[in-house]
Amino acid sequence: MYDAVIIGTGPAGLSAAINLKLHEKSFVWFGSAGYSDKVGKSEKIANYPGLGLISGNELNQRFFEHAREMGLESTDKKVTNVMPMDDYLMVLADNEVYETKTLLLATGVLTAKSYEGEDELLGRGVSYCATCDGFLYKGKTIAVFCGAPRYEHEVEYLAGIAEKVYLSAGYPDCKLDLPNVEKITPIKAVRGGMKASQIELHGGTVIDIDGLFILRNAVAPGTLVPGIETDGPHIVVNRRQETNIPGIYAAGDCTGRPYQIAKAVGEGNIAAHEMLEYMAKGK
Repeated sequence: MYDAVIIGTGPAGLSAAINLKLHEKSFVWFGSAGYSDKVGKSEKIANYPGLGLISGNELNQRFFEHAREMGLESTDKKVTNVMPMDDYLMVLADNEVYETKTLLLATGVLTAKSYEGEDELLGRGVSYCATCDGFLYKGKTIAVFCGAPRYEHEVEYLAGIAEKVYLSAGYPDCKLDLPNVEKITPIKAVRGGMKASQIELHGGTVIDIDGLFILRNAVAPGTLVPGIETDGPHIVVNRRQETNIPGIYAAGDCTGRPYQIAKAVGEGNIAAHEMLEYMAKGK
């Protein structure tokens, strides 16, 4: 049983991880080893106090160095489900289960919209986890949305199981070239009755499939944590960064505008201290 789980290696997640480390709490930190892509792509950052004018790459490097000095390590396992239990939380990541007293969602804001039919068919032919569900499609025909190069190894894994893979890449210059993988134009919708059976592409083309794997950088909060209160793409929190589910907190862009680094760092700090208080009360 861990004291905490943090999902997200951006400024909010790092801020919380630093504070939990200082208080010698046990936790697992999920997220990209490259920290925040959004921060890294910023040309210049001028409103983070004390740092002057700094590039996103420079700031990410400072984040990395600070984490290293603190002995912090993250794992890039993808979290696909959080299940609140009576007095603890279960977190599913790459087919492994983690038990924790508290959880921080610092996942950023999901910009990509769900496909038509995605939410309705999730768990019925639609999956977010290749290693969890890939074995179900041995010798079958599947479609895969690959949202970033970091997931290409999962596409290769699925191609080694399925007979045919229709691949839609969400980034330019996808270099995957496998004999049973056919690249397709963007997916518009997934269709089916009791189970996913077709995808529709933009332009109207319909392809018969046995399953669809969606490999995005993030999962919508309402899908990741069933029952969590949201307002559009954002998680609803109070000033203590508490969500409507006891033991679950949220910080950073996922809680709403303004999408600012200073805000994210502050919210991560608040969330960590509230998590510490929650643990101290023995909840």
